[in-house]
Amino acid sequence: MPKLNFKRLLTVGPAVAMTAVSMVLTLAVIVMWLGGSMPWGIALVVGIGLDGGWLATLAYERRLARQGDHSNAITGVGWGFGAVATGVLVAHALGEPSPGPWLAVAWLPLAAKALWLVHGLWERTALTPAALDRIATIQQGARDQAAIARAELRAEAGTEETRLDAVTGAGKRVAEAQAKAARRLSGAWSELDGVRQGDGTGRALTCVTERVAPASQDASQPRWQLPVWGSFEELAAIEAPTLTDDEIDRIVSELRASTNPPMTYNALAAAFRKAGHSAGETRLRASWKRVTTAEAVGQ
Repeated sequence: MPKLNFKRLLTVGPAVAMTAVSMVLTLAVIVMWLGGSMPWGIALVVGIGLDGGWLATLAYERRLARQGDHSNAITGVGWGFGAVATGVLVAHALGEPSPGPWLAVAWLPLAAKALWLVHGLWERTALTPAALDRIATIQQGARDQAAIARAELRAEAGTEETRLDAVTGAGKRVAEAQAKAARRLSGAWSELDGVRQGDGTGRALTCVTERVAPASQDASQPRWQLPVWGSFEELAAIEAPTLTDDEIDRIVSELRASTNPPMTYNALAAAFRKAGHSAGETRLRASWKRVTTAEAVGQ
């Protein structure tokens, strides 16, 4: 417990010293002030009574504080004794030819009381070494976790930056390769087109290759044509014939009549499409309902 005692001494020491100084000063002032108008023994008793009352209330207040209790009445009486002692010092200072030095020390009784108040606040908030160590451990753990989180964020940021650099570099290389290939392809195509447009190229090629000429051209003057580099015309999609509702109803009736008992809707839909017929799910289900309703009414 030496550590705790040293911290306690930091607040209780100044309070004890200020109390002793204020009591001695108050007693001396009362004896000097009242000694001229009454026997000094009586003045001494008055000074000791004032200091004693101040000290008694302080002792009782400290006893209550050690028990974890508090009394507003005792506190008020203690501050009252401090105010009386300060009043005596102020009144004595005002009667002196040079009141400044005496007024400068007139606040000592109230200052001593304030220091005891500070010490009481320290006692009410003081913690044991075990509690302080636990608080320090918790704070240190929180600081460690914060530092680890910051390190993880920095590492993730560095990894992400490296990944972005790699992706950017790869994308740049791909773009450069594509641009280079496009330039080479464009140059080759321009060269081929220039050769095609040259005089005598078509006749020279038809001498060594098979004749390639559109039917509309004169066969006596065949021409070698390059393929067109551009868009091409899409072929029209081949559409299957669309069945009418009556045709679908007939097929559904035939499929239901082909089995005993009649097949379920799922089996019928599979058989319908397996037979090569095409119809939307909504139309096929509507046909199923019409056929089954008609069969039910017919029965």
